[in-house]
Amino acid sequence: MSVAQYDASKVNKKAIEAYTRGLENAQEDRYNEAIQDLQEAIQRDPKYVEAYLSLAGVYGQMKNREQSVATYEKAFTIDSNYTSDFRLPYSINLAGMGQFDKALQTIDALLAKSNLNPNTRKAAEYRRKTYQFALDYAKQHPAGNYVFAPQNLGDEINTKESEYFPSIPIESDKLVFTRRLRGMNEDFFGSMRQNGKWITAQPLPGNINTPMNEGAQNISQDGTMLIFTGCNREGGVGGCDIYISYLTRNGWSEAINLGNKVNSEGWDSQPSLSPDKRDLYFASKRPGGLGGSDIYVTHLQSNGRWSEPENMGPGINTSGDEFSPFIHADNQTLYFTSNGLPGYGDEDLFVTRRGADGKWGTPQNLGYPINTINEEGTIFVAADSKTAYYSSDRSDSRGGLDIYSFELRDDIRPFKTLWIKGKVFDKNTNAGLPSAVELIDLETKQTLSKVQTDETGNYLITLPTGKDYAFNVNRRGYLFYSDNYSLKNKTADSTYEKNIPLQPIEANASVVLRNIFFDFNKYELKPESQIELDKVVQLLQDNPTVKIQIEGHTDNIGNAADNLKLSENRAKAAIAYISSKGIDPKRLASKGFGATKPIADNKIEEGRAQNRRTELKVVSR
Repeated sequence: MSVAQYDASKVNKKAIEAYTRGLENAQEDRYNEAIQDLQEAIQRDPKYVEAYLSLAGVYGQMKNREQSVATYEKAFTIDSNYTSDFRLPYSINLAGMGQFDKALQTIDALLAKSNLNPNTRKAAEYRRKTYQFALDYAKQHPAGNYVFAPQNLGDEINTKESEYFPSIPIESDKLVFTRRLRGMNEDFFGSMRQNGKWITAQPLPGNINTPMNEGAQNISQDGTMLIFTGCNREGGVGGCDIYISYLTRNGWSEAINLGNKVNSEGWDSQPSLSPDKRDLYFASKRPGGLGGSDIYVTHLQSNGRWSEPENMGPGINTSGDEFSPFIHADNQTLYFTSNGLPGYGDEDLFVTRRGADGKWGTPQNLGYPINTINEEGTIFVAADSKTAYYSSDRSDSRGGLDIYSFELRDDIRPFKTLWIKGKVFDKNTNAGLPSAVELIDLETKQTLSKVQTDETGNYLITLPTGKDYAFNVNRRGYLFYSDNYSLKNKTADSTYEKNIPLQPIEANASVVLRNIFFDFNKYELKPESQIELDKVVQLLQDNPTVKIQIEGHTDNIGNAADNLKLSENRAKAAIAYISSKGIDPKRLASKGFGATKPIADNKIEEGRAQNRRTELKVVSR
């Protein structure tokens, strides 16, 4: 390479005129015209270094990384000394192509210069850190066969306008998103998937869209609530507040401000609702945070009001900005963006997982090519745990931001999540009953979800695979219902519909306690049984005059006398636990029936499993 061949004073005047026009067009974001002008300048003077450098910069603005890199390299061959400081944008475009090793070599050579401009040195040192991060990440996370191939959702969803913030209920046949109309007004649109294809999106029905902006929405997993951001509205608490709308027979209701307990005088936005609708995550620039924007969570209390928002703390928030929280349907995996955590530059996407102790783990960068040197936006991961949706202005965009789907890499996926839906009703009258439905991890005893049915008893609860669960339904005045789902060692491939009859508390009423466990031929309670027995204790505390009998049953395998004795001892073990929690022993009785009262066919294992059971019977109320 030459050291100083370029002489700016000898540039062709016609080339300078074309170059000047090109700069003016570039400054007005007329990039295609700018490219034509700069190419003309180069044609008139093939050694016009500034024209090459400006053309490379325009290609970079258009994210045409390959052309940008090639054009910079042409300029460097003309004069390596004059173009020295442009090694910085050159390296950025190399990194934009994923060539982090070459980008690092380039920036190291630039930083070796002793007379480097201080601002250039500072920017170069920042970029060096991001390139090194990228190389270290690639070593620690071999991509294997993973292919990042985002698919544009097509003309039924995407238009010349910008579309973003995709959100899908758990049944995955509906899509809700924000569209910016005429470059200004944000409204909500929705589409249905029919025969595997999305139909043309329409504005959401009802009163949710207004002449004001509505954006950054998140639809509840059951599809009945929409949480979103509205700015500069009458009656608002701050500049941008969080609002809620409900799905009615006439479409979406007029939005309701969540009030000054949740919203602040600052900026509150980008809400994400947990699948049980009890936790609301959002980004806020309120005073007292750790950085510019932090992620907060507020909890729905028993009185129906939201709690004082809690900052999610220094494990997640930094002195930089954290935005766009998204809690997955598994209620254990949280995605968000940050420019304060180590990454590729600008804002990157991260994932953190809630452990058995209820605490969030160290955030993990989603890695290249999901994260790039550019600012990454929101991500939404479907219940299948592998299909992700996001917005981008890729080369096949219909205009502005478009919504794309892609397959998530294995190590950054949440749990695959199924769901149970159905109706809770009175066993005697068939009337729907508003009730509490709980899903508990049997191993950790952690409540993963707690949902309230609607007024007619309908419910939907998510069921992440990979765990064993206790499933409980409670309502005062009724015996609780229990079931269990063993998904720890198998991948379920279907969803569940379970309509649940609740038995009023009355003499001789009974319920099977499905979450009391014993080892084969043993009568010592397994630790997982405590969850269920604690529910019995709560039932007796809530109904202080009720007396109960715990009844043990076995299948018909083995000696009848041994089975009788085993069933008696198992019932006694349950009573001993309940009594140890402060319940008066006079209210408790136990009895074993062995194999004398089967409820299913003992000739098959499925039937025998049903016959091996523990029941609660009401003696008197």
